[in-house]
Formats: sequence, C-alpha cells, structure tokens
Amino acid sequence: MNLNDKELTEKSKWEKAGINLFSFDRSAMRKATKEEPTWIHFGAGNIFRAFPAALQQKLLNEGLDTKGIIAVDGYDGEIIERMYRPHDELSLLVTLKANGTIEKTVIGSIAESLILDSENEKEFSRLKEIFRSKSLQMVSFTITEKGYSLVSGKGTILPDVQADFENGPQTAKSYIGKLTALCFERYINGGAQPLALVSMDNCSHNGSKLFEAVHAFALKWTENGFADAGFKAYIENPQKISFPWSMIDKITPRPDDSVKKMLSEVGFEDTESIVTSKNTYVSPFVNAEEAQYLVIEDLFPNGRPQLDKAGVIFTTRETVDKVEKMKVCTCLNPLHTALAVYGCLLGYTKISEEMKDKELAELVKVIGYKEGLPVVVDPGIISPKAFIDEVLNVRIPNPFMPDTPQRIACDTSQKLSIRYGETIKAYIANDNLDVKDLKMIPLVLAGWCRYLLGINDEGNRFDVSPDPMFDVLEEKLAGLELGQKGPFHDILKPILSDKKIFAIDLYEAGLGEAVEADFAELMAGPGAIRATLKKHLLNNK
Repeated sequence: MNLNDKELTEKSKWEKAGINLFSFDRSAMRKATKEEPTWIHFGAGNIFRAFPAALQQKLLNEGLDTKGIIAVDGYDGEIIERMYRPHDELSLLVTLKANGTIEKTVIGSIAESLILDSENEKEFSRLKEIFRSKSLQMVSFTITEKGYSLVSGKGTILPDVQADFENGPQTAKSYIGKLTALCFERYINGGAQPLALVSMDNCSHNGSKLFEAVHAFALKWTENGFADAGFKAYIENPQKISFPWSMIDKITPRPDDSVKKMLSEVGFEDTESIVTSKNTYVSPFVNAEEAQYLVIEDLFPNGRPQLDKAGVIFTTRETVDKVEKMKVCTCLNPLHTALAVYGCLLGYTKISEEMKDKELAELVKVIGYKEGLPVVVDPGIISPKAFIDEVLNVRIPNPFMPDTPQRIACDTSQKLSIRYGETIKAYIANDNLDVKDLKMIPLVLAGWCRYLLGINDEGNRFDVSPDPMFDVLEEKLAGLELGQKGPFHDILKPILSDKKIFAIDLYEAGLGEAVEADFAELMAGPGAIRATLKKHLLNNK
C-alpha cells in the first residue's frame, strides 16, 4: 500500500491492514476549499498533521464542515515538495497508546499545499489570492517560538528583517515580513476584511508574540511610506485582525523506526523518512501520543470552524493564560526540560526510559509536585494535579512513544524563562514561600550550563541540540574542562544574570550562588552528575 489518492480507492486493502480511512468526499472538499478557503495553516510539520489536521478531519467526517485546510511551509519548502505533494497531501497518523496498542488513520483534510516563497510567482500569487478571499476566517501557525523572533541571539535585528523594514511589502523576504505582506494584500484588496491570526505554538502568550512581530512590520512600513496609517490601524484593531492566545499540548516525536516496522508488517510501504537540507525529519507517517489539549481564546472576527465539536476548548484570554501557565510553567514543560538536560548528560536516547531511572523520575516528581504545585495557577477547566498525574504516570513513561531528550533539548535558551523563571518569580511574590526552598530547579539550571559543554557524565563528547543562543553561550563557557575546580562565578555570572534567558537575574532572586554551587559539583569529573543527583535528592527527602 502506498499513500496517494489512487491507492485509497482500494478500501478493502486498507481495512484489512487496520488502517482507518476518512469518510468524506475529498474531491468535493478540495473544490469547496479552493473556491472559498476558510483556514490556512503555516508550519506543515508533524504537530500540524497529527493534531489540527486531524481535528478538521473529524468535522469533515461528521458533516460539520465542507472545507479542508491549506498547508503552507515557509521555513523548509522541501517538506511540501518532497513529502506533501508526492503523497497528494495525505498523511498517516499513528497514535501510540500507553496500553501498547496503536491506531492508524489516513488524514485527508489537507486540501492544498504551498510554499511561502515571495520569489516564486506561482506560489505567492496563490497565497495572495487566498488572503484576498472574504471567506478566509483563520490563519494558524506552528512555526516554533523562534519563528516569531525578529532578532538574532545577540539581540540585533536579523538582516532579512531589516531589509524588509527598508524595502516594504512588495519584496518581503523574512518569514513574518511575507506574512505581513499577505495581510497587507488583504487590507488593500478586501476593504479591510477581518481575520484571526492564531498561533498554536508552544510558548507563553503566543498570540501577543505574533502580534508584536506583525505589528513591527506594519509600523515600519507605515513610517517608511510603504503603507498608509490605515494598515497599522487594521493590524491594531482586534475587531479586524485578532491574535488569540492558545495553549497546545500533544507530543509528536520524529518518525520512529519501531513505528516504521509495525507499518511495514501490515503492508504499508511508504515508511521512508527524509531529512531535508535544513535537517527537518519528515515521513509519510506521523507518530504521536493519544493525549491532546488545545485551548484557544474565542476571538474570531470573521467566524471560525466548529472546532469546539472536535474537542477544542474556546474560552477567555484569562483562562487560556491560566491553562498555559499551568502546563508550561509547572505541569509538563519544566519536567520535560529537566529530563532533556539530564537525559542527554546521562546518555539516554528515549524519554520513556528515563522514567525507569530512580533519580530522574524522582527529580521530575519533586519539580512538579513539591516545587511547582504550590504556585500553580488553577485554570478551573483542567485540574493541575490530575494533569501532572497523567504526565508522570501515563504520558512520559509510555514505552511506545519514541520521544528523545535530544529533541526536547532544542532551543532550551528560549524556554527557560517560562519553564522556570515564572515559578521563581511566583515564589518571590508570595509572602508565604521562600525562593531559597527551591532545590531541584536550581539543579536543573546548573545542569543546563553543564550540558552546554557537550560532555556527558562519562566524559565523552556529545552533540548539543540546536539553539539560537548556543554560539554566544559556548563562547562564554570557553575553556572550561571537566574536573576543573571553581570558583565559576566570573564565568557563570553573565549567563545567570541574563534576564532574556531566565526572565529574572538569578542573583537578584537569591538563587545565583546555589546554581554556581550545583554547577561546581556537576563539574567534579566523570560520574559527578549521577553522584550530584543522588546527593541532592537524598537531602531533599
């Protein structure tokens, strides 16, 4: 069996293999979408195919919608050229359940795929046509947190962004510049038609990050005479262009060989992954966990798909903020980062295996239950304690989830401010809590500094996962060697006092010295990481 429209006509083969097919008329869906598009999504990677695309398929299957999603990639066009189009925009979702079973479903809700390339006249003209459509309701994004950044790791404006500021929307080259140019196209051609720009990325106040990036272009283009003041007002008016906040949660690791083997055994042939020139791992199938959450601020000035009937929770911005803080600051992401950092240092290549490690399992339990829960914000719609219970007892230990600490360790410098900084600030703000009672969070921060050296607990080198600040941080730590004795204050102070990384100066918070002391222990030599974990966890009982 191969993944394409033609092969899907032989339904009996797919049913025999236990692969679920969609039940709607795909050709009719494509036609309706082309004529009156309602939803376009930027970021055509695994999380999109496994989650938003599957949600829309549910609506299509149940007759609650007739339109599909238009998928766009602006970072890595090879995903579209080498994976989407050869498979007729189809993908296979493999849901890996904690009880050992898998569920296989062909996702056919993607109507069209495009590349965000302003130099490709055909692709960009189609995008402009879509943005001019009065029917367009939602533009969503899974482009990662760094996709919204207009500056380098050193804080300077990125060259392509600066060029776009100076040259205007007609020649935009940066990601957000091209997006803003498409919004400008809607503005000048549709009488300022309303639209929702919905970040579904896993970062705090994602809607505001997207607004700030788009608004920066609108402001510069207005100042430089490329757009009139009405365009800036259009972007600033939530009744015209809204930027809802959201919280998304579903783990979708890279395509895994164990899943590939299971698919091959039932006759599914399209199992080969590709690695693009930009090092993106993508396959005709997506493996994902069963648990999923998507909470979105209900702010859609041109209407929206009925995603509430597919399990999405639409609520107020305040409630989204509480859910996001619960997850990102306390109940999941800090635990993941701790496992990522120490998993890499201790040689693990699978997150689920780390939960069999006595010290690592205890580390994340202390961070979640003991250090995080006292300051967690209860959103009211999801129980924080129940959420952590599911994370630690079902989701992370799931042996069928091929997630890796190396994947989760990517871009850690961009995550620490939210995953730990907010908890630290909450302790400082609470008169009944003492920030110096935090022991495991400083240990994780020290572990991250130790991780940046790229030397594991056995003293062997390993590859540090990609991070936009790595070059800067590596330079600050240059010359450090395993076994070197402190003091490390002069080396660590520029890092630990950086509010861009931690959202707070750790010395002003009263934790800088604790992190330094933990780091010194972790640097003692081979085996020091394991010994330090054992010592601190024993002292914390």
